[in-house]
Amino acid sequence: MSDHSIFAPLLPSDHLPHKSNGDDQEHAPEPHVILTVEDDGVQHQLSNGDHLGTHISEVDDNPFAFLGANRFDMPGSTTVDPFRNNTPRVEGVYEWLKIVVCLPITLVRLVLFGLALLVGYVATRTALLGWKDRSSPMPKWRSRLMWVTRMSARTILFSFGYQWIRRKGKPAPREIAPIVVSNHVSYIDPIFFFYELFPTIVASESHDAMPFVGTIIRAMQVIYVNRFSPTSRKHAINEIKRKASCDQFPRVLLFPEGTTTNGRSIISFQLGAFIPGYPIQPVIVRYPHVHFDQSWGNVSLAMLMFRMFTQFHNFMEVEYLPVITPHENRKESAVRLAQRTGHAVASALNVVQTSHSYGDVLLLSKALEANQENPSLYLVEMAGVEAEFHLSSLEAVDFLDVFLSMNPDSRGQVEIHHFLKVLRLKPSTLSEKIFGFVDVQKSGKITFKQFLVGSAHILKQPLFHQACESAFTACDGNGKNYILEKEFGDSLMLSIPGLSNNEIRGLFTLFDIDRDGKISKDDFIGCLRRTPLLIALFSPCVLQQICP
Repeated sequence: MSDHSIFAPLLPSDHLPHKSNGDDQEHAPEPHVILTVEDDGVQHQLSNGDHLGTHISEVDDNPFAFLGANRFDMPGSTTVDPFRNNTPRVEGVYEWLKIVVCLPITLVRLVLFGLALLVGYVATRTALLGWKDRSSPMPKWRSRLMWVTRMSARTILFSFGYQWIRRKGKPAPREIAPIVVSNHVSYIDPIFFFYELFPTIVASESHDAMPFVGTIIRAMQVIYVNRFSPTSRKHAINEIKRKASCDQFPRVLLFPEGTTTNGRSIISFQLGAFIPGYPIQPVIVRYPHVHFDQSWGNVSLAMLMFRMFTQFHNFMEVEYLPVITPHENRKESAVRLAQRTGHAVASALNVVQTSHSYGDVLLLSKALEANQENPSLYLVEMAGVEAEFHLSSLEAVDFLDVFLSMNPDSRGQVEIHHFLKVLRLKPSTLSEKIFGFVDVQKSGKITFKQFLVGSAHILKQPLFHQACESAFTACDGNGKNYILEKEFGDSLMLSIPGLSNNEIRGLFTLFDIDRDGKISKDDFIGCLRRTPLLIALFSPCVLQQICP
């Protein structure tokens, strides 16, 4: 019976190739090949002294295999920037000439705007005076008084250059479609819908503090929501259900994109309008233009208003689409209803729907704040990232903050030496493997989306939190619930031998978030959640905890 132990040769000697000795014709077995494992690869060495010059550079190039993390696939990307305003500055002789000609008209429009705003504000304050029970439908006499404010809103639109507005289709009766959704391009959209429909709107809590605007939207029995608070979002959905189910309330209007776009595409829809499961009427808004893009993108509100005031006429088109009713023969999910509605809106606008979300607006703002040459490079289509990795928008902004500190070039790419500098890593085999894990295209540079997806991929691993706990326990040898610099350095030496005291101190400072000279468990896990790629430094510690 053959020997199947691990010490048996893979091939018996009589099956090995033989070579002739020339004189005595004796046959001797070919010497075995000896593999010499080095820190930077594997070198083949023959027993007769010959060396193979080639190296196997990647025997195990996944530094996160101990977590069970495989290499990740990058989601598809689009070059579309749905937030870019195409005319952020005044350009061309015609535009400058038009501004000069329209300056006297602008002064008249400003006076008209101010008067309309004042009249609307006074009428709204009067309508709200003495009204205590604002959770109930507004009494009819108060609603009639709000017609003054609605006409003031139409006057404001007129002062902005919207002398006429083209409409196509009609609003469905409230009892047929209690919820209305629209794409969101400009601050003009809600002014128009206030005049046209006088709906209940869903708005950010921050709008309540805005002068004049806060008072007017309170009269619309606004549903406030804090998009970053699960409790607030749940309360808003309950309020949408309650008000949509009662015919005494106005229609409920939502902008499911959650932010403004440039109108040349739509972005992912949030589900608040679709969870209640009521029929929905989509509405699309267009702003046809040649010289002046009216979308509220990368342009200040003051500049946008000035440009509107100095146009002869601003074009606006509103189209009411057929009502979309949830399927009765099967229980349709909110996601599916949102998809059908998004498809209807995109088809009517003849645009694509991307996976961008409000999270991309936060990333764009962060890149603009950092004076990046091309902020659009940092858009990642956050709706897809959130769905795949359960990563919040605020966490993505934190990752962008780390990435921007790596000094990306004009193409938004980071080289390995900047990557290592920010993570306080010395050049080593492990450091190169960490970078190579993120550099999925093996170009020697990484983009923010690669850094974000790679970090999120590690962060979502089921064993990540357990690995953090095990690494902390291993570093905290005496169980005192904090790690001193020497203990920290001893643990790092297991993965990157030869670290200097300054290199250890640099990493220690990175983990010591509260700067108290020791790393608590909160410091340790907090740092790894912010820079999850660094968990690879503690793989020997984790493995020692699992297999002591």
